[in-house]
Amino acid sequence: MSRIGNKPITIPEGIMVTISPLNEVVVKGKLGELSLIIKKPISVSHEKSTIIVKRPDDKKDSREKHGLYRALIYNMVEGVSKGYKKELELEGVGYRASNKGQQLELNLGYSHNIIFEICPEVKVETISEKGKNPIINLFSHDKQLIGLVSAKIRSFRKVEPYKGKGVKFVGEQIRRKAGKTAG
Repeated sequence: MSRIGNKPITIPEGIMVTISPLNEVVVKGKLGELSLIIKKPISVSHEKSTIIVKRPDDKKDSREKHGLYRALIYNMVEGVSKGYKKELELEGVGYRASNKGQQLELNLGYSHNIIFEICPEVKVETISEKGKNPIINLFSHDKQLIGLVSAKIRSFRKVEPYKGKGVKFVGEQIRRKAGKTAG
């Protein structure tokens, strides 16, 4: 039995959940609106202030989707009520970040600046203080989308293991390697 799939999802106040006959779950809240189409054989029911995800049998496909869809719906409810935040840190000499609206400009040691247009569902903010590494803050109600955007920003300059230079999450521990030793 899936422990995660069996847990009911409590809906906070101010959040509206609608389930269409075609198994489309739409969650609306103060931060936005998200929708998800639930594929067969999983069924979703809405009772008072809870959402229950059910599976008809114990086949492998049903067991896999049961916990997955419950987690996705839970992330949607959390996203429209509280939202998600990711913080990225640029570590390296001369690495800079600035934004003009939804356009993020990164200077990561290449011969040119990287200009990255961020979708309107994700809000971006950059913080540059003297003596500290620049920080990029991302805010969104969609957990999948904010993860995708942060992964794309990280891919511009991955953290290298010798000096630890690159784009990383705030608080992330980088596995370091020892350099060459004089023989």
